[in-house]
Amino acid sequence: MSLPPKPASRPDRVSLWRYARLFRADILSAQPARLYRAWMAEFRTPFFRSYLMNQPDLIKTVLKDRPEDFPKSERIGEGLRPLLGNSVFLTNGETWKRQRRIIDPAFEGGRLRETFPAMWDAAEAAAARLAPHTDSVIEIEAETSHAAADVIFRTLFSIPIEHHLARDVFEEFKAYQRSQPLLNLAAFVPLPRWMPRFFRRGTKASAARIRRLITELTQGRMDEIAAGTAPDDLATKIMTTADPVTGARFDTEEMVDQVAIFFLAGHETSASALAWTLYLMATHPEWQDRLAAEAQVLEACDFAVMSKLRLSRDVFREALRLYPPVPMMVRENTCPERFRERDVKPGAQLVLSPWHLHRHERLWDNPDGFDPTRWGTENGQKCQREAYIPFSAGARVCTGAGFAMVEGPLILSRILRDYRVAAVPGKVPVPVAHLTVRSERGIWLRLTRR
Repeated sequence: MSLPPKPASRPDRVSLWRYARLFRADILSAQPARLYRAWMAEFRTPFFRSYLMNQPDLIKTVLKDRPEDFPKSERIGEGLRPLLGNSVFLTNGETWKRQRRIIDPAFEGGRLRETFPAMWDAAEAAAARLAPHTDSVIEIEAETSHAAADVIFRTLFSIPIEHHLARDVFEEFKAYQRSQPLLNLAAFVPLPRWMPRFFRRGTKASAARIRRLITELTQGRMDEIAAGTAPDDLATKIMTTADPVTGARFDTEEMVDQVAIFFLAGHETSASALAWTLYLMATHPEWQDRLAAEAQVLEACDFAVMSKLRLSRDVFREALRLYPPVPMMVRENTCPERFRERDVKPGAQLVLSPWHLHRHERLWDNPDGFDPTRWGTENGQKCQREAYIPFSAGARVCTGAGFAMVEGPLILSRILRDYRVAAVPGKVPVPVAHLTVRSERGIWLRLTRR
């Protein structure tokens, strides 16, 4: 059995200019192979030092033990701010704490159970949309993007993707996702605030159109809240939650920022993870058949069914290990540190790479292989605790992590209950990092009905 596809690594030594060009094209193939074995690696540029960290106790220090000493790097925000504004994904300090105090209650306790019917309906709709494509070759990323967007709109605004505003946002996001890399020029060069930022043609215009559409949705919901006619969904919960410290609520502009990141984080990441999982099922038919048999329990909308989808959950977890949707996270050092006998000065960029950590040759057994049974082994359980961060970790762990671990296995199982997927000869997908880990030329699968 061949290993799941992985991008080729660059040569160990390249010029800064060459590295910047490779990085802009694709973050993953711009990195040297040694990062799959290194505990820490230093990269030097004329403007700053960057350290990639794979050692579990260093990652724990940065994400869990002292997160306030290592805030989100502004270099990430440079590329995403036209779309995300001042969203919780980009903020730090007191602003971030206030935003999380308002957002977190929407995802706590029984909210997953309450949103499950909307996820169920989205899964049913996804299976129905595939029916006309039976006995043909399809690009599965387009289908999983459609399904994940449908989940977001149903759970956030209680509207299916067929709603005209939902469809318009979805279409704009498709254009934006391909035009905007995770990092732009400002990730390499510390530009002054007054200097204009450069984006690919159409990126800023697309971001502006998305924000206008989200503003229309948000303002409409605020009107419904005022009239007492708003549905009890995630948007209503977040808009009506007051900060327990200040008593303030999000205004329209702040809510637009948050909806933009909910869509980016909840749609882009779920679509990426689900597409790669279906590809892994196509190349591992024995696992696909096991999941199809397990999925026979999906008969009626009941949250309790999720406890019966154990294999699906393990498979989805393994796909997140091999193809983490967010391949790298960047933090900034704020005080003098000494890591692995190296002095790390304030202002240094600390790169935490789920892509490399999840495939680290000194941590994982069979790091590049697909093996959902690993989660029951001693090595797998240890690595899950110490070297598995598809949703980040610590204070800034993804708010929707629990949400994603219901949505992914549910839609995966629902599709495989009715359909069989098979790889297409000559169309092996090559992972690249745009906003999330996608395939360079799509993921093509042959679909047949079971």
